Amino acid sequence: MSHSLGTSQNPLRVAVIGSGPSAFYAAEAYLKQTALVVEVDMFERLPTPHGLVRGGVAPDHQKIKSVTKVYDKIASDPRFRFYGNVEFGRDIQHTDLVAHYHQIVYATGAQTDRRMGIPGEDLSGSHAATEFVAWYNAHPDYRDLHFDLTQTHVAVIGNGNVAMDVARILASSEAELAVTDIADYALDALRKSRVTDIYVIGRRGPAQAAFTNPEIKELGELADAEVIVLPKEAALDPLSQEMLTREPDRTVMNNVQTLQAYAQKPPTGKRRRIHMRFLWSPVELIGTERVEAIKIVKNELQLADDGSLRPRATDQTEIIPVGLVFRSIGYKGVALPDVPFDSKAGVIPNQQGRVINPATGT
Repeated sequence: MSHSLGTSQNPLRVAVIGSGPSAFYAAEAYLKQTALVVEVDMFERLPTPHGLVRGGVAPDHQKIKSVTKVYDKIASDPRFRFYGNVEFGRDIQHTDLVAHYHQIVYATGAQTDRRMGIPGEDLSGSHAATEFVAWYNAHPDYRDLHFDLTQTHVAVIGNGNVAMDVARILASSEAELAVTDIADYALDALRKSRVTDIYVIGRRGPAQAAFTNPEIKELGELADAEVIVLPKEAALDPLSQEMLTREPDRTVMNNVQTLQAYAQKPPTGKRRRIHMRFLWSPVELIGTERVEAIKIVKNELQLADDGSLRPRATDQTEIIPVGLVFRSIGYKGVALPDVPFDSKAGVIPNQQGRVINPATGT
């Protein structure tokens, strides 16, 4: 005698690949179903769960990391099982899951960074910001990496929260880092750091920066670092000003006010400096065997067909001597064995979350 799917005799069996925030929230949504009996098995490549909350959130942001208490509560449901140290494509295959589960959720995240695509990007001293973040968070895949912190000048490419995290960690004092849960080996390396100047380079203006209000304010609260913003780069261009007037955005306005306040502050002589540069794009990393400088080009904003403001290069360039570069300009997914993948967009093709075959659309 067969039983209806989703009953206690024949529960809906769901496999979740990955164990970061999206994986746990997906599991929670299944387990909250009142009209169905559901069992969820979660598979994670690493021995421990929580994904980027464990390996991507900055060690000085403990409040954000406390969200793992929510995930632990989800995991306490007797219908939930966690399998760590199980890699999809190595230990289990797509065909295995299809044979044993009614539904499969792929929650593997954006596992790699987007490249700048400029000459010199592969020189020694050029890194993805995600590698540095994973390194100081003790991610087992990255703990053996080496970053040359004997360099005094560093460039961070990007204006998102990850870029802010990298700049803040590089600029923090030993005392500020010691009270966090940063990896011991990273604390030791950063204790010996000779970094004095950090250039955070964004291709658009202050009004288009993707960092949040707390992230940019935190830079100004560091014990031994000051934020330097050129007044002319903190000022809004006419197009940005017009857009903010037409569509006020509190987060954007607060960011702009914070940056303009930094621009009015005189230097205080602190040991480290964070230079926020706006409307510049990297065009070349210069060096022979390793990074010695970065060449950037000045941008101006123009109105695109979709109504957004896009950067357009001018003929003005600048060369900044740096020995270390971290790129943080976006992320993309990695293809999984036997799972459809859109290599151009860097995502699993889907319609409202349901995986589809891009060739057939089904």
